[in-house]
Amino acid sequence: MSERLLNANFLLVLASNAVLGAPMPMLIILGGLAGILLAPFDAMATVPVSVQMFAGLLAAAPMSVFMGRYGRKLGFLLAAGLAFAGGLAGMLALFWGSFWLLCLGHGCLGAALISFGYFRFAAAELVVEKWRPTAISFTLGAGLVAAVLGPEIFILTRDAFAPIPFAGAYLAIAGIAAAGSVLVLVTRYPPPPKRAETDAAAPPVAPASAIVRRPKVAVALIASAASYAAMVLLMTPTPLAMVGCGFTDAQAGDVIRWHVIAMFAPSFFTGMLISRFGSGAIVTIGAVLLGLSAVAAIAGITLAHFYVSLVLLGIGWNFGFVGGTAMLSESLSPAERPAVQGINDTGVALASTIASFGSGALISAFDWTSVALATLPVVVAIVLATLALRLSAARRALGAPR
Repeated sequence: MSERLLNANFLLVLASNAVLGAPMPMLIILGGLAGILLAPFDAMATVPVSVQMFAGLLAAAPMSVFMGRYGRKLGFLLAAGLAFAGGLAGMLALFWGSFWLLCLGHGCLGAALISFGYFRFAAAELVVEKWRPTAISFTLGAGLVAAVLGPEIFILTRDAFAPIPFAGAYLAIAGIAAAGSVLVLVTRYPPPPKRAETDAAAPPVAPASAIVRRPKVAVALIASAASYAAMVLLMTPTPLAMVGCGFTDAQAGDVIRWHVIAMFAPSFFTGMLISRFGSGAIVTIGAVLLGLSAVAAIAGITLAHFYVSLVLLGIGWNFGFVGGTAMLSESLSPAERPAVQGINDTGVALASTIASFGSGALISAFDWTSVALATLPVVVAIVLATLALRLSAARRALGAPR
């Protein structure tokens, strides 16, 4: 494709990500609050969110392989269809009082959201190699639009079908999915890479099991998954914890709004920081910020503590996840990407699912402080992984055996 067409399509990818990402902050609020309305008992309130995460776990690798074979456009259209179906299912669940239909809707939405995560890789494929970290970070930065619009759409639509709460918000998610699919339709994506077995000129591709054992690839996988796990562990029960502490759902929504802004706003300079200091350093800084977020949560349960903790959580996730994504992108050839990107996002979804189930169990059995304490070992895992990579690189530079 020509440079002008590449630039136009890059902008369309940013717009698609911004629109189709809008349900994400809405679902952070909706999952627990709608769940507690319909759950058979309070401990199951976060089950819809956990089902959402688990569905993402199941869908991540198949969707990556699907896109690798049939192209990004068909994959994103399939994901938009799942989001549309999930929004309708969530609305009907509230009308019919069906907790299990709500879980099914969140399952469809989880598969869709994990698929929308591939926009960051699609953007990297539209630019030259030196601009890939910036392309990835700008694509995630487009989520800032979602951070602003999502909670506003939630507030405007949650009582659209009063006295049935939140049904309007789920219908709005279906509308967003329909609008986003139009943007996907008009975008031209690069064709999927030829498979090595059908292209005699293509170099052989190493097995995925061998690729993921490369030190840099392994650390990238750990950084992405652990950053997401720490974020989900502390974020998922936040609305429930705040309402339990006497705050309103509107205040919880505003805290989530600033959390999501903090997740995506740094993306406008994270790529430049990665180019300047390296992906490993940015991942380490992200881990430190995630740790400080947990410390702020442990320190108190005032409104200010919730704001500080969730803002630091968002920035820490951004540095850890963008850094890990850039590290992975720079470590793979085009032919290696579909399988390993699928493994990466499967790991992210698995870590998120465990964190989501764990956070619900912790906050129902113990308290908010217990959730924050459980975040710290995850942070330590990121720091140890990046330290091991630095030591390995230093040994190779000195000519010592690995």
